[in-house]
Amino acid sequence: MEQKSTTEPSYQEKIWHVVSMIPKGSVATYGQVAELAGLPRMARAVGRTLSQLPKDTQLPWHRVINAKGMCSFPAESEAYMRQRDRLEEEGISFINGKIKLTSYQWRP
Repeated sequence: MEQKSTTEPSYQEKIWHVVSMIPKGSVATYGQVAELAGLPRMARAVGRTLSQLPKDTQLPWHRVINAKGMCSFPAESEAYMRQRDRLEEEGISFINGKIKLTSYQWRP
């Protein structure tokens, strides 16, 4: 019997692939990334995977937010400020600490 030469990508690779496709000026929720990666109900795995990225990653991790339209880092933490700054640089606005998903959520 012939064996396949290609292997199934890891769940982390699937997550990285989806995150890499989120366009500038748009956001996706952790749950949305999980769903698009073929990993329904694995939003926490998305957060865990993104938290393990190297500091100098080119992956646009900052475009992934929680289902409430908020950054998941503690407000005013260094990580929160870095994510918020990057999103604002892309033209995404915050109202009372929230991003309006109806305006900015990626719809692939």
